[in-house]
Amino acid sequence: MRILVVGAGAIGGYFGGRMLEAGSDVTFLVRPKRAAELASAGLVIKSPNGDVTLKNPPTVQADKLAEKFDVVLLSCKAFDLDDAVKSFAPAVGPRTSIIPLLNGMRHLGVLDNKFGRERVLGGLCAIAATLNAQREVVQLNPMQSLNFGERDGKPSERVRAISEVFASGITGTVASENIVQEMWEKWVFLATLAACTCLMRTSVGNILASPGGSDFILGMLDESSAVAAAEGHAPSGPFFQRTKGMLTAEGSQMTASMFRDIKAGAPVEADHVIGDLIARGDAAKVPVPKLRIAYTHLKAYEKQRG
Repeated sequence: MRILVVGAGAIGGYFGGRMLEAGSDVTFLVRPKRAAELASAGLVIKSPNGDVTLKNPPTVQADKLAEKFDVVLLSCKAFDLDDAVKSFAPAVGPRTSIIPLLNGMRHLGVLDNKFGRERVLGGLCAIAATLNAQREVVQLNPMQSLNFGERDGKPSERVRAISEVFASGITGTVASENIVQEMWEKWVFLATLAACTCLMRTSVGNILASPGGSDFILGMLDESSAVAAAEGHAPSGPFFQRTKGMLTAEGSQMTASMFRDIKAGAPVEADHVIGDLIARGDAAKVPVPKLRIAYTHLKAYEKQRG
């Protein structure tokens, strides 16, 4: 099975690297600068689950991509989706399966329109990882998972085959029969965490320790959950209780990666994580006043970046 990993940043580099370490046929689609880094230093992973240096990992650049792949693992940021689609399109053939790990749901329509719904699986991952100054992939804690599956929830031979290959290198691989629900639940959690920590510019614990902090966080969670429910994907009881527990843990240092992006002066997924949720809320006549304030804040940040 030939796997094309789009990008070799924190997420693509980690999951693709683990599969490559296990002996899978993995190629990274990268830009020239990243290709040079990988050729020189290798793909370096620093992780509580074990460090590894993969010397001269297979890479290809968009202008040289001609062969078809069995699986495309898409791990770019949502705002890079259009460029990513152009870059990997030549690798998509009649039997190619695309597994996107992007936040939110808006990317599914883009991929369906370009490649056909039958080629696009649902997918999500949970991992805390970053690229350090040396351009090494650093996993910040042992937690990791990669879920994917048919969006109609039915088991399939291709999901089974992909799962076998992924699981050989990636601990926490899950072939899901409820992937769309799981994507919505991740979106609810991520939108709540991002909206709160970006707007308040601090951690969950500091928000909770402030007057009205708990009501603010739980109000944001209620708005996000109400939009999901209006779309037919109300968060499940166990998910909601688990999420509520994480978001109300006193002293928690948890922040969203979007907040860390703001601190670094980097682009953010404002439209994809918050804006699209608001648009769906408007369509369903679900009031989302707290999300609107967070969205205005994020868009003002984008204007400031220029």
